Amino acid sequence: MRVPLRPFAVACLGLFAAALLASGCSNSERPAAGMEPRSSAPASHRVIAYGQPVPKGGGSYKVGDPYQIDGQWHTPREDPGYDRTGIASYYAHDFHGRRTANGEIFDMSALSAAHPTLPLPSLVYVTNMENGRTLLLRVNDRGPYVNNRVIDVSRAAARYLGFETRGTARVRVRYAGRAPLTGDDRQEQRFLASQSWFRVALSHAPYASR
Repeated sequence: MRVPLRPFAVACLGLFAAALLASGCSNSERPAAGMEPRSSAPASHRVIAYGQPVPKGGGSYKVGDPYQIDGQWHTPREDPGYDRTGIASYYAHDFHGRRTANGEIFDMSALSAAHPTLPLPSLVYVTNMENGRTLLLRVNDRGPYVNNRVIDVSRAAARYLGFETRGTARVRVRYAGRAPLTGDDRQEQRFLASQSWFRVALSHAPYASR
């Protein structure tokens, strides 16, 4: 999974990802089924404006004390054997450019996610049980806190996993270890590029043969 990509493959990956994300950003922001409020807690102040580059990393390692949201208690902890199945949703514009729970800045175009209890930042494998697609995501935020959902992923992750339009999907979430504080996402990008469903999509892109 960690074999370095050739420069051409990296370029194609970037172009394809940009085209994929741009296709959705041109639409008006209509909340999908999974886009209702994550909880009654207010979002943090926006520190990066729309259209501006979002820096990677910059946060701290955090597990945290037990806390209560909307009457429900959550107990953060190290959980190397974490392997759960449940409903995933996603979050996007309303939180883009705002601080995450560990001090990073949420980027809806990044391969990231929020989880109620796993350490921050950490890595998880998220598999859409309906189409078999799997991503490696960086958990750098807390949530979701509605309808007992198991994870909240970025808009980009929801699009790659194939449930952006529906808003939610049944997924499997597996803990994959701590993530670097620098925000280095090369491991996540390489994993994405290694997936057969992504390679097929990339091979059918109009610029792939250039």
